[in-house]
Amino acid sequence: MAGRFVRASKYRHIFGKSTKKESCYDNIRISRNAWDTNLVKANPEYLSVNWEASGGGAFAVIPLNEKGKLPDLMPLFRGHTSTVLDTDWNPFNDRLIASASDDGKVMLWEVPKDFTLFTDAEEPADVHPVAKLTGHSRKVGQVLFNPAAENILASASGDLTVKLWDVGAGSQALSLKHPDIVQSLSWNASGTMMVTTSRDKKLRVWDVRQERPASEHPGHDGAKNSRAVWMGEQNRIATTGFSRMSDRQLALWEPGNPSPIGGFTFLDSISGVCMPFWDDSCHCLYLAGKGDGNIRYFEYENDKFEFLSEYKSGDPQRGIAFLPKRGVNVHDNEVMRAFKTVNDSYIEPISFTVPRRAETFQSDIFPPAVGMKPAVSAQEWLSGQSGLPPKIDFESIYEGNAPVEVPADYKPAAVAAAPAPTPVAKPAPAKEPEPALAPAAARSPPPSMKHQSQSIAAMASKYEDDEEEEEDETSSFEEIPKPVQRSSLPIRSEPKAPLPTKTSTAPPPKVASPIKSPTYASTPAAAAGAAATPTPTTSGNAVPLGVESTLGHITELLEKQTQMISDQGQLIGHLTNEVDTLKKRVGAGSQDQNERIRQLELELESYRS
Repeated sequence: MAGRFVRASKYRHIFGKSTKKESCYDNIRISRNAWDTNLVKANPEYLSVNWEASGGGAFAVIPLNEKGKLPDLMPLFRGHTSTVLDTDWNPFNDRLIASASDDGKVMLWEVPKDFTLFTDAEEPADVHPVAKLTGHSRKVGQVLFNPAAENILASASGDLTVKLWDVGAGSQALSLKHPDIVQSLSWNASGTMMVTTSRDKKLRVWDVRQERPASEHPGHDGAKNSRAVWMGEQNRIATTGFSRMSDRQLALWEPGNPSPIGGFTFLDSISGVCMPFWDDSCHCLYLAGKGDGNIRYFEYENDKFEFLSEYKSGDPQRGIAFLPKRGVNVHDNEVMRAFKTVNDSYIEPISFTVPRRAETFQSDIFPPAVGMKPAVSAQEWLSGQSGLPPKIDFESIYEGNAPVEVPADYKPAAVAAAPAPTPVAKPAPAKEPEPALAPAAARSPPPSMKHQSQSIAAMASKYEDDEEEEEDETSSFEEIPKPVQRSSLPIRSEPKAPLPTKTSTAPPPKVASPIKSPTYASTPAAAAGAAATPTPTTSGNAVPLGVESTLGHITELLEKQTQMISDQGQLIGHLTNEVDTLKKRVGAGSQDQNERIRQLELELESYRS
């Protein structure tokens, strides 16, 4: 049968769910600066927004729990003398944020304790920076914290450099020189390497502590901006860009390889930049288009991106932010959450969930993710040390406890999922009575009347079970010839002691077999086998054992045994045909059928005795 193969994946049914307007963040004034950044950044506590403010640059910080319409006057984070172009939250401190501005400065801010937008003051007090990092000579377009080392910040500027700062010491540590303006940058999971894209259409992988590129090769051919994201602990890089015909593309790279794995993948012909976001715990890539309302998501598997689905919306986004994995709602099976700008006036949360009916923790879709503890300090990182930050187990969050840290290489989801089918297999012993009949029927070829009778009983019981399913056919049991002759078969003499079951498996060539076999002649089976011939009653005589038996007597016994086996085979064949005939004549005469079945059971019972 022709069919379409569906790839098995636990994330295959992820779907994006929009939020009602009253649960959005309304009355927002998003910056109209044309510099290509994401405009918003999020962590589990706050949302930062590049603000359209007069009198210098500013950005706003919105607590995630303060939804709805925001006040017209709110405290802003002011300190830059020109437009704020980008912000980034410290991954290990939810209250520390860095900002980049058109004024060429990088500033650090700390969100006040119990910060809120709703105050009784007529003019809310603005928040001022806690540190200023100076060293760039032109505007700073991007800032990005190191994901593994504490207090290491990278900033990309129009002066064609990427500077690395020790935020704790407030000083510049390293500098990477570019031949052209940097368009995007991304760290690997251990914070030792960095990938950048620039206007010269080159993709560069940097060994940052050596301040030199480890590899450099052409990227996307298009003239528009290109984005790159390092795929966490995978030794791969995902890029989005444009072809020479201005078609949007997606590419997968291995660091150091000048050609993309599988070539460039065509997405569509929309003119907006595609913003990539990588979920390292689920191995999913999200692509949000600038200027359209769609968000595609893919699963990375076998060195390629498998398309999962697409969130579609008629409201285009100009900026978007994705929440760190430790901030998702585990009870709703939410694997990712995004915050998109709508019409530059409000921000709408988009929840990506996996539909599950189970009301327990779903460990297979929530592998451990990076927590809030760095792998190394800034001094250790600058001295050459590195490592992966410890992860947190989501089951502890599901149970309402404090997050439990696990090692960076701890992966309980794959181990816990394997034993899951074990409890399902336990009820299997309850089905043993059914397979027990199959071996009895399979041993029908050996000359054992007891096992053959069991086989006939199994067929008769099967016929009795199926009797009620076919009530439309007419019964013709009256036409079965000689039903009375069968009732006369139980006439027999008193049997000797019954033989053990093991005698049925004794091989015929042995001498012991013909000596023991004449005992069958005194049973009703032997009489039934000779229904058409005289009953061999002489076979019930005792046969002398040992050396006293003569060769002629043994030959006579063998001939009689052969005749009995032949008669038994004829009887079994006749009874089998009788049962087959009964199967075909199932209908309204259920009482006659039951009577006939009882007769068969009487005969079989006589054989068993």
